[in-house]
Amino acid sequence: MLSDGPGDGPGDPDGGAGADGPYGARSHRTSTAEQGAFAFARCSCGWTGPARRARSRARADAADHLPGGAG
Repeated sequence: MLSDGPGDGPGDPDGGAGADGPYGARSHRTSTAEQGAFAFARCSCGWTGPARRARSRARADAADHLPGGAG
C-alpha cells in the first residue's frame, strides 16, 4: 500500500479514509476560484473540483464535498 505520509491511514482523524471521508472532517474550508472562463471549487484539505463554466456549479461542487454535503 502506498502512503503519502502521516495522516493517510484508515480511520486517522487527521486524514485518510475514515468514517468522515478521505480528507478528515476538521480540515474543510471550501472556496471558489476562477481561471480564465472557468470556475472551480477548492478546499483547504487539498481537494479541487472540476473546472466549470457556471459559478453556481462550482459552488455546488464545494457544498457536495463538505461532510454532510447536499450530494
